[in-house]
Amino acid sequence: MKIVSIGEVLFDCYQDEKVIGGAPFNFFYHIYKLTSSAEFISRIGNDENGKSIINFFKKNNISIKYLQLDEKHSTGIVNIKVDKNGIPTFDIIPNCAYDFIDLNPKISNLIESDTSLLYFGTLAQRNTVSRKTIQAISGKNIKYFCDINLRANYYSKEILDDCFKKANVMKLNEDELKIVSGLFLTGTFELQSSAEELRRKFEIDLLSITLSEGGALLIDKFGVNDYKYSIKKVIDTVGAGDAYSAILCLGYLNKMPIERINFLSNKFAGSICGIKGAIPHSDEIYVNFKEEIKN
Repeated sequence: MKIVSIGEVLFDCYQDEKVIGGAPFNFFYHIYKLTSSAEFISRIGNDENGKSIINFFKKNNISIKYLQLDEKHSTGIVNIKVDKNGIPTFDIIPNCAYDFIDLNPKISNLIESDTSLLYFGTLAQRNTVSRKTIQAISGKNIKYFCDINLRANYYSKEILDDCFKKANVMKLNEDELKIVSGLFLTGTFELQSSAEELRRKFEIDLLSITLSEGGALLIDKFGVNDYKYSIKKVIDTVGAGDAYSAILCLGYLNKMPIERINFLSNKFAGSICGIKGAIPHSDEIYVNFKEEIKN
C-alpha cells in the first residue's frame, strides 16, 4: 500500500525563523514516518531554499526522485503571523516553483503502477501547469484524497467541481464548507445537513469537516461521527489539519470505523498543536500512533 502526495513544498516563514511546510508535504511527511511507504511529487527552485529542502529530504532519508528542480522560479514561501491564541494568518507568495510541476514519464509510471492512493489539494492548482499535471493523473484505478485549502483567490468553481468529482476522501473546514455549499448546493446552510448533502451529491466515500477547537465531523454512507479532542496546550495550529488528514487517510485505507478514525485523527492533530510548526523535531510523536493505526 503506497500513498503518493503531489503539490507544494515550501518554507513557512515566521518572524524569527523559517520551517519546511506546505500541506501536501506535511501530509506526506506524516505518512512516511508512520508507514515508510510514501512518495512525494513537487518542484523547488534552484536556490538556497531549494537546497535546504533537498538537505532536509536527505537527512530524513526521503527520496528526491520526484522532486523537480526549476531554474526559473523560486522555491515556495508563505509568510505566517500567529496570534495570541495560536491561530495563523498566511501570506502566500505567487508564481513559485510548485506552480510548475511538470508531468513526466516517472510520475505517470508511479501513479499507474505503484500507487494505492493519491493525495492532492487546491493551492497547487492555482496555476495551469501544476493543475494540468494533477488532472492528468486522475481517473486511474486508485483512490483519491482531496484536501480543500481555499487560500486567497487561488481557486474557482471549476477547479472545485473537478476535485469533488474525482475524490474518494475529502477534507475541508467549516468556513470552506460554507463557500462550497454556496457554489454547489441550494437551500439554507446547516453544518451537518449541508455536509451530508455534499457527500451524497458527489458520491464521496468519506467526508471530513474540521471544526478547529470543536474537533471534526466525519461522514460516510453509513453514518456521522462528531468528535472533539481536548488539547492541553496549544503552541500553534499550523499543520494540525494536515496531521488530521494523514490519520484520516490511513484509517480510510485500513477500513477503520469512522468513530475510530475521527478519534485518532483528532488526537494526532492535537499532538501537532503542541509544537511550533507542522513538522516534529523528533520521531517520538509517531511511535504510539504507529501501533494505534494498526489496531
